[in-house]
Amino acid sequence: MRPGKSKSRTFGRKKIRLPGGKTTTHYSQKKPSKQRCVNCGSFLHGVVREIALKLSRIAKTKKRPERAYGGVLCSKCSREKIKEEARKNV
Repeated sequence: MRPGKSKSRTFGRKKIRLPGGKTTTHYSQKKPSKQRCVNCGSFLHGVVREIALKLSRIAKTKKRPERAYGGVLCSKCSREKIKEEARKNV
C-alpha cells in the first residue's frame, strides 16, 4: 500500500488484537472487477480476481484457462472463433 492512502475509506478495515493486548486496524484493498469476454461481454470463468501483488505470486497456468483464447473469450465465443478459422482454412 502506498503511504498516506492506507486510511482512505476505500480500503476495508479489520480490528486485529496483538499478543501484547493492543488492538490495531489492518487495511485491505478491494478486489478488481471480474474479467469479461471481449466478444459478448459475459463474465469469464476460471480467471483469478486478485490485486496485482497477489496475482504476481500465482503461476501463469493458474491465472486463466489453458485453451486457445483463454482469459480473453468465453468458452462459447472461443468455440465459434475456432470454427470460423477452420472454415476459412478449408
